[in-house]
Amino acid sequence: VKEDFEIIDKTQIPAAAELKNEEKEKTEEGRWSAPILSLAKKASENLALSYGNALKSASLVGLIPKPVSTDSTAKTSARYHSMEERTNLMNMMKLSIKILIQSALSLGRTLDSDFPPLQQFFVVLEHCLKHGLKVKKTFIGQNKSFFGPLELVEKLCPEASDIATSVKNLPELKTAVGRGRAWLYLALMQKKLADYLKVLLDHKHLLSEFYEPDALMMEEEGAVIVGLLVGLNVIDANLCLKGEDLDSQVGVIDFSLYLKETQDSDGKQDGGITAVLDQKHYVEELNRHLSCTVADLQNKIDCLEKTNSKLQEELAAATDRIGSLQEEQQQLKQQNELIRERSEKSVEVTKEDTQVELDTYKQSRQGLDEMYSDVWKQLKEEKKIRLELEKELELQIGMKTEMEIAMKLLEKDTHEKQDTLVALRQQLEEVKAINLQMFHKSQKQLLSKVLSFSPLPFSVQSFSKFCMVNLKKKNQNERVEHAEKAKQAAEERCNKMKEELAGRLDTCRQQMSQMDSKCSTLEKELKSEKEQRQTLQRELHQEKDATTLLKTELQQMEGLKKELRKLQDEKQQLEKVCEEQEQALQEMGLHLSQSKLKMEDIKEVNKALKGHTWLKDDEATHCKQCEKEFSISRRKHHCRNCGDIFCNTCSSNELALPSYPKPVRVCDTCHTLLLQRCSSNSS
Repeated sequence: VKEDFEIIDKTQIPAAAELKNEEKEKTEEGRWSAPILSLAKKASENLALSYGNALKSASLVGLIPKPVSTDSTAKTSARYHSMEERTNLMNMMKLSIKILIQSALSLGRTLDSDFPPLQQFFVVLEHCLKHGLKVKKTFIGQNKSFFGPLELVEKLCPEASDIATSVKNLPELKTAVGRGRAWLYLALMQKKLADYLKVLLDHKHLLSEFYEPDALMMEEEGAVIVGLLVGLNVIDANLCLKGEDLDSQVGVIDFSLYLKETQDSDGKQDGGITAVLDQKHYVEELNRHLSCTVADLQNKIDCLEKTNSKLQEELAAATDRIGSLQEEQQQLKQQNELIRERSEKSVEVTKEDTQVELDTYKQSRQGLDEMYSDVWKQLKEEKKIRLELEKELELQIGMKTEMEIAMKLLEKDTHEKQDTLVALRQQLEEVKAINLQMFHKSQKQLLSKVLSFSPLPFSVQSFSKFCMVNLKKKNQNERVEHAEKAKQAAEERCNKMKEELAGRLDTCRQQMSQMDSKCSTLEKELKSEKEQRQTLQRELHQEKDATTLLKTELQQMEGLKKELRKLQDEKQQLEKVCEEQEQALQEMGLHLSQSKLKMEDIKEVNKALKGHTWLKDDEATHCKQCEKEFSISRRKHHCRNCGDIFCNTCSSNELALPSYPKPVRVCDTCHTLLLQRCSSNSS
């Protein structure tokens, strides 16, 4: 924008020759056509001269002061310069929107990307968005792109997420400028360009990261431009992004579109030229679409031929494989029959053997069960007898222990009595000795007294003493006799007790001998029973071994049955594989026939597409399908597939065509045909 509308000081006004040279360079870079180049040269010269004269007059009058080397003058000049740029861009935007709406209404159809006023509108809008952009420094270099603020719309307005994703998914776009141009194209096709830019202007605090404070989008001129963009919702645009090179386009404003010519004849000629150019563009677009469809069909035909050849090769390989599988199947059938016969014979033999063994086992088991029950009963009875005998033994052992205890007590008593007898005998001997001593002493005393008192007669006292001594002797003699009698009686009692104890001991010994004999007999019987029990257990183990052998044989029989079942299952699987391969061969034949039919249908569709023409608005007065007359309420709509004109009800369907990036309007008949093709292709 600065190159086209930069206002400079009086000293920096370029000459006409310099302007011509610059315009020549720009035209060589932009590769314009010859008539548009001449008009652009005239417009640029006129604008340069008018701006130069205006600046000269303003400097003479004193509106523009002379340059002074101070900061204040530089700031005021920069502000004035940015204000002039904003006004110029706003005026250019007004003109471009006005001419675009007029040309679109006069044309009366949807606009393509090759439409010149539309191209110039996008160039002017790009300049407006670039005005006042901040330069961002990266590792690669300086980056100055207007796609950064446009990415904010996705965060502020979720409806714009489809545009952002579709722009990011386009593989042809490699630069941020190309993505920004594609974003503007898609927003105009959605008729929401004004709404999205208004959302951006409502959040100027976010735009301040990308724009300078005096940028167009930060001032009132941006709101005015957004208000002007609302009028573009009247236009229907269909812009193809696949074939466009949006990264390397040069955004130069063509002033020839904005120069008014007074002659009506020239206007009529221009109208005719535009109509011819539109028809030419439509024919070129149609040819391009047809060439694309023809190329696609040719590619499909090549692919089908390749697939056909591959399918034929696979069919031949499948037939060979089926033959080999059939031979293997026959061999397997023969082996299966042989194995089946052998297994049946072995099964019959084993069944007979097992039946005989089972019968013998049952008979032997019955006899053994009876013997076991009898032996078990005998064991129970013998256990009872043994318990009774053990109880009697315990009683006898208790009696024996009691007898032994009583014998010990008697022995203790006899020993004590013998000890007492010994003590009594000692006392008697001592008493006898004392009596003898006393007797001898008394005799000696008597003799001495008699000898001493022989002349005198015995006195009464001496006689009494003598009598007392005699009495004591008699008493002692009596006591000795009583003690001897008691001793004899005790001895007799001891003898009797000994005799009784000897008798009892004899009886106990006899009983013990009897009990020992009974115990020996019982032990012999227990040993014999244990031996019988061991023999029975051995027989039971032998029978268990026999049963285990029979069970193993039965398991082997079951394993043979399982192998038979597996072989039968394998046979069924092989039969299924053969059937599936036969079905696959049939399906391959059907696919080949269907592919041939599709080839014929594609050729017919290609022929039909070559005959389609874009019908003009003036040629159609009635709807082709319902034949209702068009009016203000019933508008005309082109079908993007066949090119005919229909009403809104008959062309309300939308489908994605290969020549358009988004779903477009299609009539009912084309809608059904395209759906049938899609369904047949998918099936």
